[in-house]
Amino acid sequence: RALFAEYAAELTDPEQRRLYEEEVAALERERGVEVRFVHPTPGFVLRTSQAGSRRCYINVCSNALMGEPRARAERGGQRWELPYSLAPGREELRPAGRRRLLYDVVFHPAALRLAARSARFRRLLCDTALEAVESRCGVRLDRTNATVLRGVSYKGVPQAPVIRSPLPGGAPRP
Repeated sequence: RALFAEYAAELTDPEQRRLYEEEVAALERERGVEVRFVHPTPGFVLRTSQAGSRRCYINVCSNALMGEPRARAERGGQRWELPYSLAPGREELRPAGRRRLLYDVVFHPAALRLAARSARFRRLLCDTALEAVESRCGVRLDRTNATVLRGVSYKGVPQAPVIRSPLPGGAPRP
């Protein structure tokens, strides 16, 4: 138990986390790939269900590494470009012993600021997050009963997904 407690403390130590991320970035640089860790800043949580029965939460988060939202004027309104990053879905155990599915969709902080000021833009952000999970993870979500949880900014334990991009003149892919 003492060894496990020591291991758990080491995993949660911010200095150890920083060192781990630096080592991973250095290793990937040797392979010709640039690695950036996307640490999600909590925004709000969408609650819905997957396959009609399984409860599922979508954490709508922000990080400055994502592209800024851009509007393009079109006939009859605007067309928005909302770059995002989607972390793979994960299953976490709740204190009551039940499992829950979690997805993190990360937008630029400007997108969350716009959503805080405009209910229509918040709906657009929610629809984009739901569509991202459905299309990228191959699941079916209950869109009609999807609701924003009040007073909750994040569900689960935050995890930092990775953005990989090839370096110019890097090693060729095998």
